[in-house]
Amino acid sequence: MIAVNTEILIDVWQRLLTDPRKSWVLFERGTCVVLTTPDGDLAEQATEMLREFGPVQAGSPAGDFGVIDVKDADGWVVTGHHQDVLTYVAPQEPDGEDNFAIGLCGRAKRHQDGTELRVVHVEDKRGSAGPS
Repeated sequence: MIAVNTEILIDVWQRLLTDPRKSWVLFERGTCVVLTTPDGDLAEQATEMLREFGPVQAGSPAGDFGVIDVKDADGWVVTGHHQDVLTYVAPQEPDGEDNFAIGLCGRAKRHQDGTELRVVHVEDKRGSAGPS
């Protein structure tokens, strides 16, 4: 699996997550945890969520995935069993361009992020949204 540079990952997620009210935390391998109700230390909150919903457990919903072909970036977003845990897969990463290969790649990256738990970026949008 080819690693993607952190600056590229931050740029991709900033283009994909444009809601000014959504804070998010990026982990080393490209998994992003969107915090719909951010509170306190965002890195800690996201780490707890990824610790629970990141690791793959065969035969359980934690092994399931979906693939989204994104329009605002090259590559794909792989979903899992929690709607706010998403993993970016760059075009050069999977062993094929079919959804199964892409999904397996994203699931493996999510598993690594969910066990290593290395935060590389926090996007804190609390207080940045204008009046509704």
